[in-house]
Amino acid sequence: MRVRILAAGLIGLAAFLAVLLTSARAQVDASVDAARQDLAAAQREGTVVIRATTDEAEAAAMLEGFRQLHPGLSVSYAKVNSSNLYEEFLAEAAAGGGTADIIWSSAMDLQVKLVNDGYAERHVSREAEGLPAWAVWRNEAYGITAEPVALAYNRTLLPESRVPRSHAELLRALTQNPEAWQGKVAAYDPERSGVGFLFLAQNLEVTPRTWDLVRALGQAGAKLYTTTSTMLDRVSSGEALIAFDVFGSYALERAKHDPALGVVLLSDYTLVTSRIAFIPKAARHKAAARLFMDYMLSRAGQAQLAARSVTPARPDARRPDDPVATAPALRPIAVGPELLTYLDQIKRARMLRQWRRATEGR
Repeated sequence: MRVRILAAGLIGLAAFLAVLLTSARAQVDASVDAARQDLAAAQREGTVVIRATTDEAEAAAMLEGFRQLHPGLSVSYAKVNSSNLYEEFLAEAAAGGGTADIIWSSAMDLQVKLVNDGYAERHVSREAEGLPAWAVWRNEAYGITAEPVALAYNRTLLPESRVPRSHAELLRALTQNPEAWQGKVAAYDPERSGVGFLFLAQNLEVTPRTWDLVRALGQAGAKLYTTTSTMLDRVSSGEALIAFDVFGSYALERAKHDPALGVVLLSDYTLVTSRIAFIPKAARHKAAARLFMDYMLSRAGQAQLAARSVTPARPDARRPDDPVATAPALRPIAVGPELLTYLDQIKRARMLRQWRRATEGR
């Protein structure tokens, strides 16, 4: 009796496993089928159009890797300021003639707003399993990078003993001796830069003492910019001694070839920002967009970013010497609806009014 029961149980288990195996094979076959169909459709489309805030030099290796993988596809890439990218995309979508295929921006909050407002196509990427949970939202928005927000300084003009190593040290240096820093500090302008606004909002999430630092920047006559590249130019030339809250990836890559440039990840906390990509629902070349998104998220594509000091979101694609691996007190900015808080027009206007008052010493 027991033998018959055992035999029946084994037969049932075998049947169950056979069903599971058949289902798994069917899923794999369907996935392979979909990938083949996407590839064929992408080849018919012939091109993928990318609009991004990332300098083309930083993305060049990744773009070339994609071209080598898909030689039949042309890649059109244009760099746009984050606020302009947002406005231009909305205008293009409203015109009704289709949009670019990939929108990739460092202004995380503006990207999440576009996704939340229904502009993004859902794309379940096979490569998403390699990403940390904070980098994926609704299979519509993907965090491509995990970049530290850093302080850059002029190594020639600023002795190491004077280089601030934390937000508290920076505040202390600026308030105790503002004359020494007068006109020699570069920072983002949150009124003209989406990234600048994002960094201000995220610093305030960490500590309300951020307003003290904003007042100190105003007292020191900080000069305001809309791009990290321009701020690094000012530091390298000696026009500025330090640049606060710059993209660490740009600064670290440039420091490899510029002996005047030093980079610090502040020890009390370091924001980790991500450049978010999504495929618009109105994309003109959706199959090509899906191919490109999968490549951006793949280990190979992410490793191409890492080669340019851009920390990829995938931990398995990072270089052994990546500063994110050893930096203390990292605070990743999650891709998700929390980023919408300060995009409420009333809250945004209130925060910018307070920022203006603080920089004016009021």
